[in-house]
Amino acid sequence: MASHDVIVIGGGVAGLSAAAALSERGARVLVLEARPSLGGRAASFRDPVTGEIVDNGQHMLMGCYRESFAFLKRIGAESSVHLQPSLTVPFIDTMGIRTTLRCPPLPSPWHLLGGVIEWDALGWGDRLSVLRMGPVIRLASRGLRGLTKQVAVSPDETVENWLVRNGQRRRLREMLWEPLALAALNQPPREAAAVSFVRVLAQMFGPDPQASALAMPVRPLGEMYAEPARRFVEDRGGQVRTGALAQVIVEEGRAAGVRIRGREEIQAAAVISAVPWFALRGLFADVPAGMESTLDRAGRMGAYPIVTVNLWLDRQVLDVPFVGLPGRAMQWVFDKSQMFGGAAHHLSAVSSGASNLVMQSNDDLVALAMREISEALPAARSAALCRATVVRERHATFSLAPGEPPRPATATCVKGFFLAGDWTATGLPGTIESAAVSGHRAADAVLGPGRK
Repeated sequence: MASHDVIVIGGGVAGLSAAAALSERGARVLVLEARPSLGGRAASFRDPVTGEIVDNGQHMLMGCYRESFAFLKRIGAESSVHLQPSLTVPFIDTMGIRTTLRCPPLPSPWHLLGGVIEWDALGWGDRLSVLRMGPVIRLASRGLRGLTKQVAVSPDETVENWLVRNGQRRRLREMLWEPLALAALNQPPREAAAVSFVRVLAQMFGPDPQASALAMPVRPLGEMYAEPARRFVEDRGGQVRTGALAQVIVEEGRAAGVRIRGREEIQAAAVISAVPWFALRGLFADVPAGMESTLDRAGRMGAYPIVTVNLWLDRQVLDVPFVGLPGRAMQWVFDKSQMFGGAAHHLSAVSSGASNLVMQSNDDLVALAMREISEALPAARSAALCRATVVRERHATFSLAPGEPPRPATATCVKGFFLAGDWTATGLPGTIESAAVSGHRAADAVLGPGRK
């Protein structure tokens, strides 16, 4: 039986961030990924027709993603994303009117309020209503930093109810808050709990104005973080294996290692699970004593899908890397050729919280994406469609609805067995940042105090 210091099961952001943090501090790490390639729910694949590397969905970072940037810096991949100087988002509304929200160089959160006041997508009543959010966001930011015990939101409120209670008018909700909430939470605002959204706002609009800026990948996800993380771990004596379906070996209440495909056994002093909530139970042939409650809660967590329609056109139709399409099924369109370079005119149309789309046929989804893009972008009306693909990430994120089961902590009742994943108790929605936070927490828990 081969031996390692730590085995990490799962090769997505959570698992690779944990493995990199452990490797940096001298641990000999083995990463096991069941799929043929790394990345988990933030992965890339090669399109068989165009030969282009395609992401399984569009993932954006924000300036407030401190643990994500720490992970990228650790593995030497910080140049893989481009951070805006300040939040700048172009939108095209359902009437075809294009405007851009630009936040001026003001202290946070007044830069957001100033940007909305200057935003000509809104009437003056809507612009002025955003001023009511200044004190609310400041209260949430102070609470996040432990400076007050006052709360900015009720635990049972939905995002929609919270916005209405704070005087945010319908047009402002449609143009700003709902697109932001859908992108951050991957769940309709009428269903998602406001607690997670308020935490996102507190991070975005805290003391640093650049925290709200968008960071766009300039490489596909595999090149952005997955392969650099693999190299980082392997250069420090670790190992990364794909196509390795693993189960945890538990002996006398302690994780003793893993068994791969029921045959190969590998020992380790600690095991980190970095698999999604819906895959946790599959890590055990027999449920360890005390783990049933955690496995039951994970099994009861709901899921929301993301649908991405990739379109290759015969010409360029978008003059910016991305644009928001509020009020439509496809809420965002990204020009991958502008983001990554290359001659192909490749657009990715993204629908978050796409429960009403995920069962539609590929042909219907392609037609929907082309229709909405053509309505918004006049240049697309004369463009020819050369190729189209549809990616359905059915379990893209966990549900944030009020009443969902509590999310588990890093440590478990099984000694030496730890949890990582965006779905664990980070307080954040299912984002890359939540995954990186959980991975770093798991690494800290394995090493214990005094080994930072």
